[in-house]
Amino acid sequence: MKPALISTLAAIGLAAPALAQQQAPAPAQQQGVQTFEGSIQGAKGDNIGKIMIRGGENATVVRIIINAGGLTPGWHGLHFHQVGDCSDPGKYELSKGHVNHDDSKHGLLNPDGPDQGDLPNVYANADGSVNAEVGSESIALIGDEGLKDKDGSALVIHANEDNHFDQPIGGAGPRVACAVIK
Repeated sequence: MKPALISTLAAIGLAAPALAQQQAPAPAQQQGVQTFEGSIQGAKGDNIGKIMIRGGENATVVRIIINAGGLTPGWHGLHFHQVGDCSDPGKYELSKGHVNHDDSKHGLLNPDGPDQGDLPNVYANADGSVNAEVGSESIALIGDEGLKDKDGSALVIHANEDNHFDQPIGGAGPRVACAVIK
């Protein structure tokens, strides 16, 4: 199989378990692209994986790698939250609400949205691992309203999938994982 197809299949949970566990090489640094790497902590505060963020002039791309056992199998909501604070494991409420500088409604499918924290869902394989890449055209990595602003931000993973419409978080449920972005 071609690497791009393997990566796509793994991201949606259709690749063989051995393929889903392979990690693609880190993307090369490109001119004008800012990068960030950080760890993802689970509900108990343990390290369950990592994020790699690349931010350019037109988009921000987040690669998420979660180790086997990191999440429950199935779909999970994913959002950027306002504050880079994951020091309250099991709750992750110190990360505050979604990044939402223009007071938009929640939801990628909402006609009055999306807010800047909205991202596509990710799928955890049967073993709880995730290898996915998602993007946003509405948030920058750096700058006054960027993810790495004065108090940072957090990538929060929820227990359930986001329906991309209902307020305030599309039914995504409790916060089960968190990564500080500073």
